[in-house]
Parts: sequence; structure tokens; C-alpha cells
Amino acid sequence: MEITLQDDRLKTLTEKVQSYFRNEHEDSIGELKASLIIDFFIKELGAEIYNQAIGDAHDFMQDKLIDLEQILYVPEQKQGRP
Repeated sequence: MEITLQDDRLKTLTEKVQSYFRNEHEDSIGELKASLIIDFFIKELGAEIYNQAIGDAHDFMQDKLIDLEQILYVPEQKQGRP
């Protein structure tokens, strides 16, 4: 699976990377270098982060389904024999 970003999201992230280098390293980098850094991290970490997010969402939904089961089902009373 290939992870791609929409153009406006890539532009925003590129600006954030440029700002990071300016503020934290007192160095300026161009748009190309910033976008290459983003591409590198997407390739190296994207699948791992995506899979973690899917796992977290799965666990969250599983917990909610268990809660829903407890809310919806009413325990049945077994009637004793007279």
C-alpha cells in the first residue's frame, strides 16, 4: 500500500519542516529538500504508523462493541420449578 498526501497537506507539512529547520537548527531549507525529507519519513515510517493507527482504532471499536453488548442485552432470569 502506498501512502500519499493530498497536495494541500503536503504543502502545509513542507512549510512546517522548513519552519522547524529555521527555528530549531537556525538553518533554512528549500521546498524540494523539505518535501524529500517528508517523502523519506513516509517511506520509512508511514506503514508502521498507519498499522499502529489501525490497531488502535480496532481496539477502541472492540471495547465499544463490548460496552454495547452489555447495554443491549438484558440478563435472562431462569425460572425455578414450583
